Amino acid sequence: MPFFFPILFLSLLSAATACDRCVHQAKAAFYQDEAAGAYRGACGYGDLTPALANGYFSAIMPPLYKYGAGCGACFQVRCKNEKICTKEGTKIVVTDRNDNTYTGLVLSQKAFGEMAVSGKDGLLLSYGVVDVEFKRIPCEYKNQNLLIRVEEWSQYPSYLAIKLLYQGGQTEIVGMDIAQVGYSNWDYMGRNYGAVWETKKPLPKGPLQLRFVVTSGYDGKWIWAKYVLPADWRPGLIYDTGVQIYDIAKEGCPTEQCGDGQWRRR
Repeated sequence: MPFFFPILFLSLLSAATACDRCVHQAKAAFYQDEAAGAYRGACGYGDLTPALANGYFSAIMPPLYKYGAGCGACFQVRCKNEKICTKEGTKIVVTDRNDNTYTGLVLSQKAFGEMAVSGKDGLLLSYGVVDVEFKRIPCEYKNQNLLIRVEEWSQYPSYLAIKLLYQGGQTEIVGMDIAQVGYSNWDYMGRNYGAVWETKKPLPKGPLQLRFVVTSGYDGKWIWAKYVLPADWRPGLIYDTGVQIYDIAKEGCPTEQCGDGQWRRR
């Protein structure tokens, strides 16, 4: 697999301040059709969305959706009307892409209402669209490893598509390789869409291992899942990678958007 990622990542940060998190400003709405967000999001989580996000899911603007690399990212979001909005706001998981140029986020109704102070959630929902600020935060899944789901259209043993679930940390998976356990003949997997990766090459017989390139600090790093798929893997089943991601990747943004100091000013 080509090792171009760290150089590209550093060049992007060079044009802006590198910090643990950037504070973004946008307008947020909520899903009028909750099922559309819960089951038909661009990340492809489908009916796994409610469990993955516990009802706190969101579509996000294309620059943060990042062609699917932003799927599964966690953000803290709060509305800016201090009369009816809490300082803490709510936490969401990215499950969809928002292409509306007027709003940056489209939240689940549960998440949107939770930004309000006690007893004001109905009033907040009646506004429909509100000004918000939000920042990336680590995803934390207690006692839960990174899982993969073999997609239904996979064809054993010639074609494999997998979906990543419960990705921890404050990172992005930007590369993935697959090989037979005990061998080093790694084959590249590409992103199909959203959180779904695929390989179109014939798969070796026997159990399969994965390795991921994730953003970490100013750079990237490998995470190796040494035994993931059994030799008789099947479409529709979920498998435990045996690993979890805890890294924090640096973000690039103007100085005035950088750091928790900007968040605490309110």
